[in-house]
Amino acid sequence: MANTSGSPGSGLTARAWPVFRSLQAYRPQFLTGDLFAGLTLAAIAIPEQMATARLGGFAPQIGFFAYLAGSLAFAAFGSNRFLSCGADSTITPIFAGGLLALAASGSPEYLTLAAALALMVGIALVAAGIFRLGWIADLLSVPVTTGFLAGISVHILISQLPGILGLPAPDGPMLHRVAVLAAHLNQSNAFTLLIGFGVLAVIAISERIDARIPGALVGLVLASAAVVLFGLEGRGVSVLGTVSATWPSLALPNISAGHLTGLMSLSLIISVVVMVQTAATTRAFPSDPDEPPDVDRDFIGAGAGSLLSGLIGAFPVNASPPRTAVVRETGGRSQLAGLVAGVIVIALLAFGAALLGRIPNAALGGVLLFVALRIIRFSQILTIWRQSWGEFLLIVATAAAIIVLPIEQGVAVGIALSLLHGIWSTTRARVMVFERVPGTSIWWPASADLPGEREPGIVVAGFPAPLSFLNAYDFRRDILDALQSAPQPARLLVLEATGIVEIDFTSAQILRDLIRRCQADGVVFAVARLESVRAQAAMARFGIKELLGPDHSFLSVEEAIRALGKKGQGAA
Repeated sequence: MANTSGSPGSGLTARAWPVFRSLQAYRPQFLTGDLFAGLTLAAIAIPEQMATARLGGFAPQIGFFAYLAGSLAFAAFGSNRFLSCGADSTITPIFAGGLLALAASGSPEYLTLAAALALMVGIALVAAGIFRLGWIADLLSVPVTTGFLAGISVHILISQLPGILGLPAPDGPMLHRVAVLAAHLNQSNAFTLLIGFGVLAVIAISERIDARIPGALVGLVLASAAVVLFGLEGRGVSVLGTVSATWPSLALPNISAGHLTGLMSLSLIISVVVMVQTAATTRAFPSDPDEPPDVDRDFIGAGAGSLLSGLIGAFPVNASPPRTAVVRETGGRSQLAGLVAGVIVIALLAFGAALLGRIPNAALGGVLLFVALRIIRFSQILTIWRQSWGEFLLIVATAAAIIVLPIEQGVAVGIALSLLHGIWSTTRARVMVFERVPGTSIWWPASADLPGEREPGIVVAGFPAPLSFLNAYDFRRDILDALQSAPQPARLLVLEATGIVEIDFTSAQILRDLIRRCQADGVVFAVARLESVRAQAAMARFGIKELLGPDHSFLSVEEAIRALGKKGQGAA
């Protein structure tokens, strides 16, 4: 296919490019856009990465290391030319909660476990990409994902309130922490409150004016200036303090076998969440609108980011939809934009680390408040509430599980709820009786809004779902009910099989028994419009095609009736 989008590379040629795919066929005219996008991305990423590191209990430079690892590795091994990979506030509360169960926040053991977790997540993501497991990203339904983000947002909000209020951070379950903070509101520090909500206001106003304005950076600069000018450290405003400019070195984290087992389930949860967010990001911002996004390749890129992050002593990384949007909206054309931002971060660490020490913690809390409010999908929650009450309850249940339970357990509950919802939806499929649309050869599910006609002694029934052990018994019962309730004794049953895309072993045995029962009762059984190749193969593999007999599979219902309607009448 011709590259009609002007992208640096697309189609089969791009897929053959081994590394730095987005730089293939790079054109000089792309450079200006990438440089400007990289500058804007750095201005947004620097405060965000510091705040996310603080959210996880890490020093600010660890957030920068994670960003550098994610940006470099994704540029090398990913596919999407816009995607920004680095420290992310969606997964940080999850793995921080899990790590706290194993080690004290900020301790050397905590840092080692975080690095080991990053390696495990990286291995899982790279394996998912190599074995093309992109379908895993679809395990979380939209309502469950919405509830998951709402719960994560509440975690972020509650975790940042102590710093903004100027109060000690309470321990214990989430609801207990809220109660403790509420009981001590009268002891809040007015200066930290002003700084935290002031930074939040600056970011919100900047984004409202133009998303390209680095409101977070502006807010941090103003807050730091206020600390210096008014001597706010002496008034209870805490600051970051010394930010180490020591560079990381490559090393494998050394952890015990017991800790390795403890991290296994947490790494799987984080991997699924990263897959979901990476797939959503690369689909929302495709490299080429004329080419399908290579989700599996982007799993490899994000996984490589976590691997490198773990090797340099940081934590798991993730795709960032907001930062990715910034790259595209500011004219970025390739991953060079992310590399430019990385160079700026390196320069900051090398020559400006001392400037970061005067940033108040309340200002970083304001940045995270904005992030938390932004990831809640208010409009989507309202839409689901209006259109599907049952799925709205999924949002509530998922969010409640994440808020009330330890966060990693809450996420596991959310994943389980999504899978159960999918299973429940499949089991709700019921057999539908079809009628002919008058004056046509079209057979359509019977409806009060569309009057139809039936052929005497002929029952046409369809099933709008894969046949599996989840619904096979209901399928058999519904078919027998349709035969029993027919106006005249049935002599021909036509199964309209458009919706049957798969047949498993259990349902195949039930279908065989149903065919035998119909044949014993003198009812001819035929199948029409079985379009799925997998279902056709299952019919042959399980002996259903042989049991039906020759010439009992048709391309249309009308064809089946013309061929077997009179035959069934004669047999009767």
